[in-house]
Amino acid sequence: MLDHLSIQVADVSAAGSFYDTVLAPLGGRRLLEFGPVVGYGSDRPVFWLGPVTTGGAAREAHIAFTAADRASVVAFFEAAVAAGAEVLHEPRLWPEYHASYFGAFVRDPDGNNVEAVCHRPE
Repeated sequence: MLDHLSIQVADVSAAGSFYDTVLAPLGGRRLLEFGPVVGYGSDRPVFWLGPVTTGGAAREAHIAFTAADRASVVAFFEAAVAAGAEVLHEPRLWPEYHASYFGAFVRDPDGNNVEAVCHRPE
């Protein structure tokens, strides 16, 4: 249903470095940059970072990225931890969502809850 998503960040360069690292295991990469805006995707930009332009601080968002398999969820998690992300939940099954929901959750440099999830059975 979503075509793309954009979030505001305090420091686009720092957030960009984080997402460069954690999206790579999921097949995502930086595709576009213009001014202070960065777009990520695999074939077209679908996830965007931009500077805070509204009053006050950016608000926490929950962003879940699709992983092709469980190994990609683990690779995302390891890349995020190596990049200094706060661990919210290590990779595991979440049967309360559905029987094959495998996800890991970290906090990005702006405090967002960022997840990688695979819905496929092992």
